[in-house]
Amino acid sequence: MYRVADFGNYEIHSVVLFTFLFSIVIGIMFKLPKFIDEHKQNKQWMFDWIKFIAIGLPSLCISLTHLLKFYLPEGITAFISQTTFLSDTTIQLIAGIVFGYVLIDNDNAKYFKTSKNTS
Repeated sequence: MYRVADFGNYEIHSVVLFTFLFSIVIGIMFKLPKFIDEHKQNKQWMFDWIKFIAIGLPSLCISLTHLLKFYLPEGITAFISQTTFLSDTTIQLIAGIVFGYVLIDNDNAKYFKTSKNTS
């Protein structure tokens, strides 16, 4: 009556890759309405390197931990904490959302320059 599913050919790489990319896209979607609004106001888009290096890169590294397990040699991944691999992916999802948000974030008011139309 019930069939037992055979997970012998199940590829976990695609699920981990989807989780990584999906969390970044969700972070971008959180920031996208304000980004479009600023673009309509003709504000010059400036990339905040300090915020990207201080917040974006560490969150990218945290969100990559599950993905690195499958694509790096085993000797290198031995240095990464086993708790990140054995736990659920909540931390990696939150870090991916933060990275996606920081990727298009330009809230810093001192970097805005309103462009003037010369026509």
